[in-house]
Amino acid sequence: MSAARGDDDRLVTAVAGSAGHGFRVMQEADLPQVLAIERQAYEFPWTEGIFRDCIRIGYYCCLIETGSGIQAYGILSSGGGESHVLNLCVHSEARRCGVGYALLNKLIDQARQRGADCLLLEVRPSNREALALYQKAGFNEIGLRKAYYPARTGREDALIYALEF
Repeated sequence: MSAARGDDDRLVTAVAGSAGHGFRVMQEADLPQVLAIERQAYEFPWTEGIFRDCIRIGYYCCLIETGSGIQAYGILSSGGGESHVLNLCVHSEARRCGVGYALLNKLIDQARQRGADCLLLEVRPSNREALALYQKAGFNEIGLRKAYYPARTGREDALIYALEF
């Protein structure tokens, strides 16, 4: 990581952790940057159409941005007394500096504001960084979805995590 990028990452941590500054709603104009991060992070990334649909139908789509661009984004659906983290992704150069934790807490706050009794998400068992993040935030494993994710050798299960409010 370059010194400049490192300085920017510390800024993201400070900004994201303070009174909601650094967060903003995702717009369609953000999709080229969002897709670049998504494709870098995942072997089987979401398509532009999926992101457009999430924005169009009114899911809570937010991001953290600095002078270097978008550092992380998250998508939350809510209804029927529960919310669901559909996607949470942090730029590879912005990891391990509190950005993911700040974004997850923003999604938790939004779920509460939307009247959810719990917040659900799925995560690959192979995604150790995400598992640690969700456990740190107080999520508990509540189940398993067999063959949920596409994988290089077929399908991968998903662990279901929940945070009760």
